Amino acid sequence: MDSLKEKFAAKAGPVAAEVKQLIKEKGDFKLGEYTVAQVYQGMKGMVGLVTETSKLDPEEGIRFRGYSIPEIREKLPKAPGGTEPLPEGIFYLMLLGELPTQEDVLNLGNNWARRAIVPKHVFDVLDKLPASTHPMTQFVVAIMAMQTESLFAAAYKKGINKKDYWDYVYEDSMNLIARLPRVAAYIYRRKYKNGDHIEPDPKLDWAANLAHMLGYEDFDMKRLMRMYMTIHVDHEGGNVSAHTTHLVGSALSDPYLAFAAGMNGLAGPLHGLANQEVLSWILELREELGGGLPTEKQIEDYIKKTLSEGKVVPGYGHAVLRKTDPRFTAQQDFYLKYIKPQGADDLCEIVQMVYKVAPPILEATGKIKNPWPNVDSHSGVLLTHYGMVEHEFYTVLFGVSRALGVLASLIWDRALGHPIERPGSITTEGIKKKIAAAEAAKA
Repeated sequence: MDSLKEKFAAKAGPVAAEVKQLIKEKGDFKLGEYTVAQVYQGMKGMVGLVTETSKLDPEEGIRFRGYSIPEIREKLPKAPGGTEPLPEGIFYLMLLGELPTQEDVLNLGNNWARRAIVPKHVFDVLDKLPASTHPMTQFVVAIMAMQTESLFAAAYKKGINKKDYWDYVYEDSMNLIARLPRVAAYIYRRKYKNGDHIEPDPKLDWAANLAHMLGYEDFDMKRLMRMYMTIHVDHEGGNVSAHTTHLVGSALSDPYLAFAAGMNGLAGPLHGLANQEVLSWILELREELGGGLPTEKQIEDYIKKTLSEGKVVPGYGHAVLRKTDPRFTAQQDFYLKYIKPQGADDLCEIVQMVYKVAPPILEATGKIKNPWPNVDSHSGVLLTHYGMVEHEFYTVLFGVSRALGVLASLIWDRALGHPIERPGSITTEGIKKKIAAAEAAKA
């Protein structure tokens, strides 16, 4: 260990212990409107930004412009012969705050189809990367390579009125959304299918075309892709990918730069990477228990073993929600309605069993505020059922979907003229002084 690192380690350990004790003893001390615990523990519950597109209620779950997930599955337009909403519809809803008609959705899909041509240099850049590069790294690199096409950046360089910012951000966002399926599919086919690429089919809707370019022509996989792209779009503004896109965009970075930053956040194991961790945990569970379908008692014991090792049960818990995630319920409904009648899937059945036995165990620890499953608990096993076994790629799909929400929000940020985001901060020493001053005043 070098000398600088040794000195840092000597200082950091005691400070970390001091902060932990400070939160334990003085976590409820108020620093203005907020507490010491909130300041240290990720600003949870602090209202610090405006997001027009969706709101996460701890008890009701996510609502998009006031509509719950069951409501959007019912009310949004469907593809011909389809039963799941088209993602074009939820983007329209988030952007305008009103339900689209079938014609509105068709027009939006056609608009994206016209914008979907990806510049050749983007593929050239991807081809320079080692094929072993993580899919999310490739995804972010491709988005950055497309930044050469930013209309906002070009217009800002020439000089434009602030009132017109939203216009160019809208154009960039629409182009980016239109091109992401092509980019994602290129990465997938390059990394996992020996570079055997599939051209887009302009007759297909946005999500079905993504499934097609990935190499999945099964009707139910296209149906799943429509639902997956719809339920992952947004989760109000405080999550890492949405907040990062908003934050970087507030500096007037163009949508390509802002969205790429958001995707770097989504790639974290505590955010978008969680769905592949869930699947890895389920596969390890099944293998350790001898393969096949385990019993509920075996799963119960495995969960307790996981917790005893100081690990978490992936896919359970949520920073805001205090009930089963409606996005989990939507995927569970998909399994029960479209897959199980044709024959039970072992991995999906394990998900149902974990859902039955895990919450009471987690609740009994007394340490977990939300013992219920979140969206990541189910998405990976559904994709696996239809043959997409490449776990590392799942977060890219999440990212393609999340573009709809965060870019709709970014358009609104510029339309409303939101300023650069610059919250204040405080040092640990400053917090200690405030507490000491308050206690001295009481004495």
